[in-house]
Amino acid sequence: MIRINVAESGPTSYIKHHLTNLQVGEGFWTFHLDTMIVSFALGLLFLVPFVIAARRVTAGVPGPLQNFVEWMVQFADNTVAESFHGKRDFIAPLALTIFVWILLMNFMDLIPVDLVAGVASWFGYDPYFKIVPTTDVNATFGMSLPVLALILIYSIRFKGVGGFTKEMLTHPFGPWLFPANLILNIVELLAKPVSLALRLFGNLYAAELIFLLIALLPWYMQWMLGGPWALFHIIVVPLQAFIFMMLTIVYLSMAHDTH
Repeated sequence: MIRINVAESGPTSYIKHHLTNLQVGEGFWTFHLDTMIVSFALGLLFLVPFVIAARRVTAGVPGPLQNFVEWMVQFADNTVAESFHGKRDFIAPLALTIFVWILLMNFMDLIPVDLVAGVASWFGYDPYFKIVPTTDVNATFGMSLPVLALILIYSIRFKGVGGFTKEMLTHPFGPWLFPANLILNIVELLAKPVSLALRLFGNLYAAELIFLLIALLPWYMQWMLGGPWALFHIIVVPLQAFIFMMLTIVYLSMAHDTH
């Protein structure tokens, strides 16, 4: 596939091409290879330095890598301690993983939209390849579904099957309106992963779309608009990662606490 030319294909085809995933398979069993490849690579980028720092940790004067890792670990642990009222030996590492991994995914949005296509065009190709995993709703839902599973596990573990069932049937209107209580609680439970996934996806997808619209402008106007938008987006990138992490902690804290 020869590289798409905006003047020949038009703005609509240009945007559609950049928002299409590299796919294999059909129907339900369609895999987005670009999302999987970039997510896995960024996971290694997060994991490897942290493992190296953990193995080289010293009680003496720490190096820059150890300083950074300790700061990130302390940040996640303090954030969990403020909202989660229980043991943090699992929740704190989970929060750290969520924040750093999503942060790295979001930062891919600051890479020029035509960079991958430009490199591929040197070889005569322009494959479909979305470099920002969080602009793929499958990725954001894939991260939110384990949160739903953990909410159910924590609810049953700390409240018991009877306590969890009683909460679903009697809250908030009392036992006599248990059908309405059950419906409302199921909707509330399912809304948690849906809101997590769509909030992250919507913000990053909209930002990517704006970058593509800016890329359609003449080159002398791209820097005028792209620069300020990129600077603003530097705030959005960590904010969305923090919101996903914070809501996960709050949801698990609600599941952990007994009423």
